[in-house]
Amino acid sequence: MTASDHVLQLLTEATRTSRPSERRVAQVVLDNPERASGMSMAALASESGVSEPTVMRLCTGMGYAGFQAFKLALTRALAIGRPVTYSAIESGDDGRALITKIFDHTLTALDRTRRNLDVDAVNSAVAIMSSSAETVFVGLGASGILAQDAAQKAALLGMPCSAPPDTHQQFMAASMATESTVFVAISHTGRTSSILTVARQARKNRAKVVAIVGGPSPLAALADVAIVLDTPEDTDIHTPTISRLAGLVLIDVLVTSIALGRGPRHLDRLRQMKESLAEFRGG
Repeated sequence: MTASDHVLQLLTEATRTSRPSERRVAQVVLDNPERASGMSMAALASESGVSEPTVMRLCTGMGYAGFQAFKLALTRALAIGRPVTYSAIESGDDGRALITKIFDHTLTALDRTRRNLDVDAVNSAVAIMSSSAETVFVGLGASGILAQDAAQKAALLGMPCSAPPDTHQQFMAASMATESTVFVAISHTGRTSSILTVARQARKNRAKVVAIVGGPSPLAALADVAIVLDTPEDTDIHTPTISRLAGLVLIDVLVTSIALGRGPRHLDRLRQMKESLAEFRGG
């Protein structure tokens, strides 16, 4: 666990499990990681009241090759914002603190989601959707917003697609599905009962099911392909948008991949559509 996004978590663990002298070093870094990232090993040792070998022991104990590797990881981590555990919102936060924490939380979590995304699963979903005659997007609540956004990009997909907002309409669509239909079922928990029922009905009619979920779940288990968006959420005070933002980005990845795969003729038609749309808007 030496990736840059884990360095502050490793330091936090070190304040609990390392030798007392190493704990002091870890705490100095955690108190002001931005300042620590610019320090030499001698300066950090002096600030912590320990020897330079103690600083080196801390770095190697966390899995880094040395002090410079540790500093590089720290710098990279700070470049994309504090990790989720360092951006938890508190009741006394002012506007500036809220802005910093929510943006840092979002940037860090999205970067983590990107790096943990299963490319093979995405490619499999693209292949299934590209070979279908019709795509139906289903979701409820925040996931329903993703489904609506996906349907709005129908022109990019180059196929009939829909996003029924009502659970009855979703079930009706699943009941009318055929083997040439693909259902993209979106649920962060993967346990929403109506979405599970719709997915099962679609499978019963031999339609393909692509699941977009937050982790292992019943929906992921019954889908032909499950794309997991690993999005850590801090829900103590506010309702975060991480899973929605990650889902919107994933939808863009899917529809863009499908559009590119349809070849130059389809892309030319898309360009013509965009030009006509600009004229229609008065641009």
